[in-house]
Amino acid sequence: MTAVRSLRGPLLLTLTLLVAWQVLHQWAGDTALTAPLPTLEHLWQMIGQRRFLPHLRETGLAFAQALAIAWLGGVGIGVLLGGHRLSGEVAEPILVGLYSLPKITLYPVILLLFGLGISAKIAFGVIHGIIPVILFTMNAVRNMRPVYLRAARAMRLSAVQTAATIIVPAALPEIVSGFRVGFALTLLGTLIGEMFASQRGIGYMLVRAMETGDTGTVMALALLLVVLATAASAALLRLDRRLHRGPTP
Repeated sequence: MTAVRSLRGPLLLTLTLLVAWQVLHQWAGDTALTAPLPTLEHLWQMIGQRRFLPHLRETGLAFAQALAIAWLGGVGIGVLLGGHRLSGEVAEPILVGLYSLPKITLYPVILLLFGLGISAKIAFGVIHGIIPVILFTMNAVRNMRPVYLRAARAMRLSAVQTAATIIVPAALPEIVSGFRVGFALTLLGTLIGEMFASQRGIGYMLVRAMETGDTGTVMALALLLVVLATAASAALLRLDRRLHRGPTP
């Protein structure tokens, strides 16, 4: 009974979105928006095509590497800046300014540094996703209870041991919040990177479909990305809420 109640909200939301999608299709027509059922059929056909798998693999590989760098690098830099208050205070306005900057303006620099190929896509994904992870981690370390650090000094832990066994576990709920934001932005950056300088990937397929007016392919790819991103975000959100609630007594 509890499981049914927990699924009622998502199912109702999904049904509402499908009805709204169908209504918009009736109003705009096939040239602007394909209907839900034909879009699902088109997506199923695409997934079954052999030429689709290399595009999906390319995007998945670039995104996975960009996400790993953004998450691990963001936590590492965030712990360092949070642990050294002066560095954090100097770096925070710079990071916020970079975060608000339209990242597309940096794309020529990325291409000059990394060239065409998967490296540029990974770099573009990282610069989108790493800053939120840094900011969330840095603020979590700043707000950590001082008694934890006093305990680390009392046990004579090294800086690495303190970070691994005390700081990161204590800041984990906020770090996961940063992971959730960084996930979506890293995916966005990877796809934008594929749109501008790539010959393979989901982003490349989206650009080619838009250029040829293939609305069905655009909608099918958009649906695939929404489903995958929503599922991952929901899993991270559930973990985030569980960590913020703390252990169940």
